[in-house]
Amino acid sequence: MQIPTGILADRLGPRKLLSGGAFIATVGSIVFATAHSEIVAGFGRLLVGGSVAVAFVGMLKGGQIMTHLFEPLSLRGVTLPNRIAVSPMCQYSSDNGFANDWHLVHLGSRAAGGAGLVLTEATAVTPQGRISSRDLGIWSDSHIEPLSRIVRFIDQQGSVAGIQLAHAGRKASVAPPWANRAGSLADSEGGWPIVAPASVVFDDGYALPEALSIEGIDNIVEAFVQGARRACLAGFRIAEIHAAHGYLLHQFLSPLSNQRSDRYGGTFENRTRLLRDIVSAVRGVWPEHLPLFVRISATDWSDGGWDLEQSLALASQLQLLGTDLLDCSSGGNLPHAVIPVGTGYQTAFAERIRRETGIKTGTVGVISAPAQADHIIRSGQADLVLLGRELLRDPYWPLRAARELGHPAPWPAQYVRAAPAHSPAHLPETAYCILGRQMG
Repeated sequence: MQIPTGILADRLGPRKLLSGGAFIATVGSIVFATAHSEIVAGFGRLLVGGSVAVAFVGMLKGGQIMTHLFEPLSLRGVTLPNRIAVSPMCQYSSDNGFANDWHLVHLGSRAAGGAGLVLTEATAVTPQGRISSRDLGIWSDSHIEPLSRIVRFIDQQGSVAGIQLAHAGRKASVAPPWANRAGSLADSEGGWPIVAPASVVFDDGYALPEALSIEGIDNIVEAFVQGARRACLAGFRIAEIHAAHGYLLHQFLSPLSNQRSDRYGGTFENRTRLLRDIVSAVRGVWPEHLPLFVRISATDWSDGGWDLEQSLALASQLQLLGTDLLDCSSGGNLPHAVIPVGTGYQTAFAERIRRETGIKTGTVGVISAPAQADHIIRSGQADLVLLGRELLRDPYWPLRAARELGHPAPWPAQYVRAAPAHSPAHLPETAYCILGRQMG
């Protein structure tokens, strides 16, 4: 993004001249330092006239400010207004798969709060593929209209609506988390038969899954295709295939859960076959101008399981099949894996996959501070930052981040009276219509 000298000067706060014409300056909470128009990015200590400034360093190179959290991201024919996405988060609030007022308010408030991309929770492509009986679904044409209502509202806020297509496999047929009921539900509790690559139980208290037949696998592929078709009719502009967190497609990828001996098990090529088949089939019906994402767990966090090296090989294959962004998470396939959860603990996976394969990546996991998210984008660790629990705590996190980072961000016109001075207002379609009539 080229910044004219006058605009750059207007945005820069107090500056201190260094030797050789370089200077250090602040823009909001970001410190920019230049030396012959080139600097590097990262958290660092800047020595200025004997004093030390500890701050985030922005990037300038050749007179250009490098990519940042509020830079648009173009993918095929869709442009996200910023690099902030709402990570898919189960709400356990549906009846027979139908979206309702809760989903409208939950997803709509994050769009009003400024997220560039708003993804639905894991949306089951078959009733059997639901995690719980309260999950969203897209196995019926009757699911389309309630979802399209939500898409329309998200679009009106200037955000992009995306859907995550999913099948839970052996982790299906469980209760919502607040029921305090671990394991699979019995038939008497409303449970249903579950399927997996092989008859391997997930954990104590879970039902023994039925190993999918070849016909059953073919039906799964078709269910994802029909889910994508319905998602397109509902107006979604991004589709994400869920192949992470120990759900069905991840179960096929990992040798710890996939103990098949046919063309869908054993070797890397065989274990990745189902995901590759689904990506190819979905890409065949998903419009060419719309992006397709895949979420993976980059590692099982266990010896002998799925790991980063296999994720790298898979990423290259998925890119050739038309995947536009790899959403990099981890874990979920083994109940007792030791995972070093901490701030940004999964970002290294997105960075290495992006660097070594060239595919765009998203990162997720304990990202909470605006400067942290901005640093991920500026330093090239990922192209998109997905936030989960932080956006549950604060639906307007993107607007707060913009203020802290010194970037102008549009506020809903209805809320602009509370916005920082000179914030642009986003007028919904209804407001445009009213203004148009009033202005004649």
